[in-house]
Amino acid sequence: MGPLLDGLVKLQSVENRLRAFKSKVTRCRRGVIFQENLLRQLQSGIVAKQEEIKLVRIQSDRLEVELKSRDEYIAKMRAALNLAKSNKEYAAILTELNTSKADNTKLETQILELMKSSDADKAECDEIQAQIDEQTQKVDSLRKDADEKVVEFEKEMVSVQREWDQAASEIPADVLVTFKRVADTYDGEAIAIVGQQDERSDSYSCGGCFMRQPAEVANRLMTNDEIIRCTNCTRILVMDQ
Repeated sequence: MGPLLDGLVKLQSVENRLRAFKSKVTRCRRGVIFQENLLRQLQSGIVAKQEEIKLVRIQSDRLEVELKSRDEYIAKMRAALNLAKSNKEYAAILTELNTSKADNTKLETQILELMKSSDADKAECDEIQAQIDEQTQKVDSLRKDADEKVVEFEKEMVSVQREWDQAASEIPADVLVTFKRVADTYDGEAIAIVGQQDERSDSYSCGGCFMRQPAEVANRLMTNDEIIRCTNCTRILVMDQ
């Protein structure tokens, strides 16, 4: 392997290390974001539950007002019952009175159910709030830990970046452009090793996409220091050392 391909192999090694650190930084931040999203979901949940409690309270208050009005009406009907001048009038007032009492019982049942629902919602709010408090502590702790790790990773990345710059400075500009473009396509893996498929034959394949490579490619890589790319995946090919 000549100095050009040897330089690319070294650059690939540093590229892998650099991307590994970047990946660690990304994972640290992604972990925090995931936990923050869980916290936001809990916060949204308690807001929605509080809105439900508010609506139930409004509905309950409306029914309480209606019940009070009906109680006043029943009181008037009872007074009218004592003043009835005939059996027919008495029977009519009594029927209306009984109907109003039945309606009141239904209202009281509705109000009771709303109160039970409100109590259950309040209990659920308390539970969600406890989860929010716990998740907030978890997020704060995780964020602090992640920030500390990121600082350390970024310090190491500075050193590795210097190595990358040094290795890249030894690569011709046009080849470096190709390397970067292919590396971005394959998550940093711009180089593919050409290996022999069968020791008893002259059959070779690309280590990136496993596409069969002509023996001529292998021969050129073993004798020349030139850039040859896989016709299938476009990675830069080097021979297995």
